[in-house]
Amino acid sequence: MSIIRLIKRNTEKGPDVHTATETVRKIARALDKLDAMHAKFVACFAYLLSRAARADLEISGEETSLMEKIVMDKGGLPEEQAMIVVQMAKTQSLLFGGTENYLVAREFRDAASYRERLALVDCLFAVAASHDSISTLEDNEISQIADELRVEHGDFISIRSRYRDHLAVLKK
Repeated sequence: MSIIRLIKRNTEKGPDVHTATETVRKIARALDKLDAMHAKFVACFAYLLSRAARADLEISGEETSLMEKIVMDKGGLPEEQAMIVVQMAKTQSLLFGGTENYLVAREFRDAASYRERLALVDCLFAVAASHDSISTLEDNEISQIADELRVEHGDFISIRSRYRDHLAVLKK
C-alpha cells in the first residue's frame, strides 16, 4: 500500500483501506488528532519535502531541521509532532520512494490549491538549499515534483531563480 492511501481518509469513516497507501496511513496515524483532510495535506507535504531532500541519496541534519520547522509552520503542528511526521516521511521515502513518489504528488496536487503547490515548491528549494548547495539531482527532483504538481513552468522558474546562488550547476 502507498503513502497516499494512508492519508486519504473518509472524514466520517477514517482511513480508506482501498485508496490509502501504507506510507500515508503510518504518517496519518501520527496526525490522528488533526482533521482527516489536514492530516492528509501535512503527510503529503512532509513526504514531498523528504523526497526532494533525499534526491542526492542523503538527508542532512540541516535539511531535517528545516523540514521539521516547515512542517511546524505550514502544518500548524507542535514540535514533537512535526519531528515524528518528518522522521516517518523520511523513512517512508527511503523504503517506498520509487513506487510512492508520483502517487503522493498526485494526492497532494488534488488536495492543495495552486498557491499551496507553489508554496511547497518554494519549501522544496529551501530544504535543498539548507546546506548551501542545491545539487543537480535535487534540482532535477524538484523540477519533477513541480511537473507532477502541474506547476506552470514560468512559476517554477520564478521560484527557482530565488535560489540561483545555491544551484550547484551555476557555481564554479
